[in-house]
Amino acid sequence: QVQLVESGGGLVQAGGSLRLSCAASGRTFSSYAMGWFRQAPGKEREFVAAISWTGLNKYYADSVKGRFTISRDNAKNTVYLQMNILKPEDTAVYYCAAGIIHLYSGSSYYRDTAYDYWGQGTQVTVSS
Repeated sequence: QVQLVESGGGLVQAGGSLRLSCAASGRTFSSYAMGWFRQAPGKEREFVAAISWTGLNKYYADSVKGRFTISRDNAKNTVYLQMNILKPEDTAVYYCAAGIIHLYSGSSYYRDTAYDYWGQGTQVTVSS
């Protein structure tokens, strides 16, 4: 079992930055691929970014590429999402997720069905 707790959300003006954190319980955190997803009001949950258990493979949605950076610290059981140049369309509840995903199974990282554990979410609101 893995429990995930997100933090770092809030209200920010367009062009600003936020860093989300996701703290995981359990001693097997380093075995899990980690992902960030988001869900805006009235929309389906969508993939944002993911990182392999090694930390060497990273994946991004086209909409955030070049603005967001995912990283992990296995010693702290934490994954981060650095979000820069935020836009109003980034407004959503952001969820982190953990799953056992083969290191080279690139397409799986983008699918929410590949993740077994989810956090409760943190709200990010970007004002124009």
